[in-house]
Amino acid sequence: MNRTNQSTVIKEAINSYLDKGLTDKQDIYSKVVNDLGVPRPTVRRVARDLRNELLEKISILQSEAIKSSEPSLEKD
Repeated sequence: MNRTNQSTVIKEAINSYLDKGLTDKQDIYSKVVNDLGVPRPTVRRVARDLRNELLEKISILQSEAIKSSEPSLEKD
């Protein structure tokens, strides 16, 4: 399995546990390691990448919200 595919599979596994209501990251990491047989540092790296991706998306969405709520400065 190449790194991209492995990362995708790990992200899906992490999201699956989050969707099931797990909130302890160490528990999630352990379950992903056990389920997929990948090294824990790999799971931690992918989780970091996933967090960064989500933060970037949140930042984009927040900037869009600010733009849409700013009053128009049009002159008559």
